[in-house]
Formats: sequence, structure tokens, C-alpha cells
Amino acid sequence: MEDLSKYKAVILCGGQGTRIRGVADNLPKPLIDIGGKPILWHIMKIYSSYNINKFVLCLGHKGEAIIDYFENFHARNNDFTMRIADKAGKQFSLDEKADRSVDNWEITFALTGEATMTGGRLKRIQKYIDQDAFFCTYGDGVSDVNIKDLYRYHKEKNRTATLTGVHLPTTFGVVEADSDGIITSFREKPVLPGLINGGYFVFKAEIFDYIDDDSTVLEEMPFKRLARKSQISMFPHEGFWHCMDTYKDYMALNSMWNGKAAPWKIW
Repeated sequence: MEDLSKYKAVILCGGQGTRIRGVADNLPKPLIDIGGKPILWHIMKIYSSYNINKFVLCLGHKGEAIIDYFENFHARNNDFTMRIADKAGKQFSLDEKADRSVDNWEITFALTGEATMTGGRLKRIQKYIDQDAFFCTYGDGVSDVNIKDLYRYHKEKNRTATLTGVHLPTTFGVVEADSDGIITSFREKPVLPGLINGGYFVFKAEIFDYIDDDSTVLEEMPFKRLARKSQISMFPHEGFWHCMDTYKDYMALNSMWNGKAAPWKIW
């Protein structure tokens, strides 16, 4: 199996979290926390578990807050001793139980614009891609997708793009009745048939040829053009996937984490 450490993971971080009022009022969506850490950190930990430690964060709405979070990660998450008089500035020692989960990460913070669309954000970071392929996902969804299997599938299909297809649970229960209108069963939030785009992409570098400018929505014309040319494949994922889209999602993901039942925690 090819070593994945040479590849970068690009994360689209421009979301505003407008449907999670009260939680995301002063935060960019990727900084909404699950169990005390931003969902962005959880996503990066998933990739890091597969030895992918080079990241490009496509920043947008309140992107400076994301920069600040990682710049001050140790100060936010650990006890530490700082030598105030040290001219080097942030020179401090951590205790032996310090959270060092980000120490091996190399992060490029790319300012991709406040209102830039998903395709435009991707186009803006082209200069940071130095391999023939790269990983990419949205900054608001966690999954237990096997990244090695995803990459292997991408190599086998040999297409420009591979997306991960996931099942979407309905937000409503389903009532079933017989021909006489008598209820026979209740099904609480069944999984809908068919698959949706769950992110967790692998792209060849030529994906950039399909993107025009800042106004390009990745999921619209670029994906449609790829489909017409049979240049996009779907990796079917039957496992866990959940997007932080609403306050209800926020509560559900935190409940899973706090109950030690978080399927995406593969580290």
C-alpha cells in the first residue's frame, strides 16, 4: 500500500453555521466543538490516523479565529509554564500529560475569501498542491470512512475525482400501514435509500482544470462536467457519517462523544 504521508488533506472551512444559532454566533462553523474540541480538529484527527499530517485549510468566514485556535492550541488545551521575559515570545513548557495531538501537523492557512464558493476556494489553493493527488473534505462532517480503502478505490478507478457516497438518515420516523389503513409498524428515522455526497474526496491535480473562478460551486458544473466525461467515481461507504448542520446535529454528535460512542474516533 502506498504511503499516504506525502499527500495533503484540503479542508473547506468557509461555512458560517447559520443554522446553528446560539452555538455558532461568534464562530466559523468548523470551530463548533464536539467534546471540547472543534469539529475541524476531529476531521484532521481522522486523516492523521492514516499518517496524513499535512493540511491546507481553506479559510473564509471568521477564518482568523481558526488561525488563532491552532496558534494558541497548547495554551488553550494544557497547563503550561511561560517564561515571560524570554525574547523569543511563546516559549513555554507543558506538563507531562499535555495534549500533543497537533504536534506533527503541518498546516497551511489559505485565505480564500469571505464569499468564495467551494470550487473557487479549491482553485485558490492549487499552488499548495505538490503531488499528483490530494485528499479533500468539508469542515463540518465526521465519518469512520477508511481513508486507505478510499485511496485504493480511487487508484483502481483511475478517475479525476472520487467522492464518498453515504446514506442519509431521515429526520422523521416512518409509519407503515396495511391496505385497510391499520398501522402495522413504526420505524424511527430509517436510513433513506440511495447515497449522497459525503465529502471525503480524492482528487487528481487536474481537478483544477474544471474550476473557473471564485463563483464556481464545486458540486455543480465541475462535478457535472466530470460525470459527462466519466471522470468521477463514488466510493460507497456503509458505515457512519454525520454532518454538523443544525443544532440537533450539534447535540447528537456531542452526545455520542460524551457517551464514548463516537464511531469516527478511530485514534
